Amino acid sequence: MTLSRSTQSFTPADVERRWFVVDLEGQVLGRAATRIANVLRGKHKPTYTPHADTGDFVVVVNASKVVLTGAKLDSKMYRTHSQYIGGLKETPARQMIAEKSDEAVRRAVRGMMPKGPLGRSMLRKLKVYAGADHPHAAQEPQTLDLQQEN
Repeated sequence: MTLSRSTQSFTPADVERRWFVVDLEGQVLGRAATRIANVLRGKHKPTYTPHADTGDFVVVVNASKVVLTGAKLDSKMYRTHSQYIGGLKETPARQMIAEKSDEAVRRAVRGMMPKGPLGRSMLRKLKVYAGADHPHAAQEPQTLDLQQEN
């Protein structure tokens, strides 16, 4: 008698996507980004498949009220380069959070996602808003507790 044990692989068509809303008011940026990245990848589900996009949608609100620990607010720099000589632009974290807090959150989550086409498709399910309002009420998003373990 042989037992056949095979790992089941899921495709994006097999997965039911849910919507979550995350309030970042008073949350630490890196820790929140880790939890958000896991939900976008689908690691919180039993149907997680590393090579397929099986994650859920995440709506982030109050991105402007995110917290950086230690001296990161003054020492952390966000860098972009135009690929031309002398084209490096540096923006301190304090200025980035004040002016474009949604971009700071998006970059933190992007750094924790897979690189390449799979990661980019997962990142499209992330919706970030600086304030408390978002236009995704029709999807009836559930509140995601960042303190809870995976």
